[in-house]
Amino acid sequence: MLLSSSLSNVLTTGCQLREVLVTLSIFAHFCYIASTWAHSKSARQKPRTPPLPPGPRGLPLVGNLPFLDPTLHTYLSRLAKSYGPIMKLRLGKKIAIVVSSSSVAREVLKDHDIIFANHDGPVAALAGTYDGCDVTWSPYGAHWRTMRKVCTLKMLSNTTLNSVYPLRKKMVRQTVQHLYSQAGSAINVGDQVFAAAFDVVTSMIWGNTIRGEEMARLGAEFRQIITERTVLAIKPNISDFYPGLARFDLQGIVKRMKVLANGFDSLFNMVIAKRLQMDKEGWNQNIGDEVNSTQDFLQYLLRLKKEGDSDVDAPFTMTQLKALLLDMIAGGTETSSNSVEFAMAEMIKNPEVMSKARQELEQVVGEDNIVGESHLHHLP
Repeated sequence: MLLSSSLSNVLTTGCQLREVLVTLSIFAHFCYIASTWAHSKSARQKPRTPPLPPGPRGLPLVGNLPFLDPTLHTYLSRLAKSYGPIMKLRLGKKIAIVVSSSSVAREVLKDHDIIFANHDGPVAALAGTYDGCDVTWSPYGAHWRTMRKVCTLKMLSNTTLNSVYPLRKKMVRQTVQHLYSQAGSAINVGDQVFAAAFDVVTSMIWGNTIRGEEMARLGAEFRQIITERTVLAIKPNISDFYPGLARFDLQGIVKRMKVLANGFDSLFNMVIAKRLQMDKEGWNQNIGDEVNSTQDFLQYLLRLKKEGDSDVDAPFTMTQLKALLLDMIAGGTETSSNSVEFAMAEMIKNPEVMSKARQELEQVVGEDNIVGESHLHHLP
């Protein structure tokens, strides 16, 4: 009796278990069918995400960061030979797409530039440009179009550039004359070119607002701040590779960049205050002794902030004004001096290139003539 009762209980339990398993099996099949149907429907509705470009394998969490070569341009050039003109690098939590072909670069930067225009800016660069308010780092939109239009219409137009040609010519000849007078002694080419470029660019921007020794002092201050700013901007930053850590600023880069940004801001405030005082006193000035211009760039920006302009798409603020001044000065001085310094160093290292350049100058310009802008198209 006891045995039959136990057996009955076991059989009853077995039947219940079998029912549960059958039910679970039916439910699992139903979930599988439902998920398959949903996935196929989603796949039909949404385009399939294309695969990422090829690239070197990295390590968990850090990606390719441990393998980056300090001479990044040559490192990327070597990788391009293995992975092609479009490749990916995993840098911490970020994916970088590297383009190393001129034809592909043209597609990205020109043909489809609006698609690729918006991307994450380095936190240091944003901190040093009024939170990315300048032309370089602001996202594509009405604000960016306003800033770009102001630059192209008033600062970089052919009319403006042609109007300051005599000033450019004078400054370049003075620089060459100074370098020639120092033959046989060591010279910091970068500093000399920066000083010449700074004089030309600031003369276009704010005319004779700052002159003489005050201008030289201002140039030295800008040079120091821009140099430190460039070093911080290109320094590898944990905050860029792991955005979740950005608020901690573990390397203190953002903090230091904000100090430099405040230095720029103070210099701009001084120049703007001086210009407003001069305008209030009715002082009539022009860009330079060689140029007759009724309005320099700063005058135009101040008028634009005060009165607005039908040519621009959005209201113009003082922050935007100073961000544009920063773009013009940093972009027109540091990059120029670095390029000349780099090119001169490479020519000194490669005497055959130096010889070829001299022969070209002798043929196109002549031994007893001075190089001018009109010669550039004939000096490949």
